[in-house]
Amino acid sequence: MKSRFPTGMVPGLLFAALWASAAVATKFGVQSVHPLILANVRFFIAGTFMLLFAYGAQRSKSAWPTPTEFQQLAIFALLNTTIYLGAFVLALKEVSAGIGSLSTATNPLFIALLSALWLRRLPRRNEIGGLALGVLGVGLATYPLLQDAHATVRGLLILLVGMISVSAATVYYARIEWRLSNLVINGWQVLLGGLLLLPFTLGFADFSASHFDGRFWASLLWLILPVSVAALQLWFHLVRQDPVRASLWLFLCPIFGFIYSYLLMDEPITGYTVAGTGLVIGGLWLGRKA
Repeated sequence: MKSRFPTGMVPGLLFAALWASAAVATKFGVQSVHPLILANVRFFIAGTFMLLFAYGAQRSKSAWPTPTEFQQLAIFALLNTTIYLGAFVLALKEVSAGIGSLSTATNPLFIALLSALWLRRLPRRNEIGGLALGVLGVGLATYPLLQDAHATVRGLLILLVGMISVSAATVYYARIEWRLSNLVINGWQVLLGGLLLLPFTLGFADFSASHFDGRFWASLLWLILPVSVAALQLWFHLVRQDPVRASLWLFLCPIFGFIYSYLLMDEPITGYTVAGTGLVIGGLWLGRKA
């Protein structure tokens, strides 16, 4: 019997590892510039790079989006990039990187609920069990961090808005039969998301206090290549297979986030982290069973 590990496990693990790094990279970046400036520069560079590659070097067979597809891309960009990532960078100015990584684990709950409402697809019992184990594992692993973390109510509410928005974007994406390639979709949604965010950046960001130093550029480079390009390509691949099962990989993001925080921010890894990781892995295994 042929193993499903190469096609099933590897993309999910790589996605979780890369996506989880966004919290720490963003935390570094917002120390140099206003969060909205970091987000907008990232979106414009990443979107332009992906579209130039798709239509130029790669010579993508996908035609330019039709008016209907542009409308679909704009809605997706608003939910997935403008609101979600805009809220994420704003929140990380007021909450810890650990809580930022933790927030991604709430997505499966919203995705399962919205899938039931929009896609008329109720989660199976093994998926519900996987969600339950994942929530328990994440809660256990993050218990010490939540006790010591510094966060504002406003920051947590901004994170919540972002989580609901990206969950809605995931379900919306799964509803559409996309003709365009993943790279073209990703490029347009990131670029359009940046355009939709630009008026808020120009209106509310403090440019005078920004420092475009090495820390800013290192953060930006990481957020563009491993996160905006590689991680989102993997995410689209997973969502096209099954949005609910894809969301289960988000449970691993806090675990990777703890590792990055330990290595880069001196946050401890405790017995709670190890036990929680075991429950999360068990939840992923249960949720992915046919």
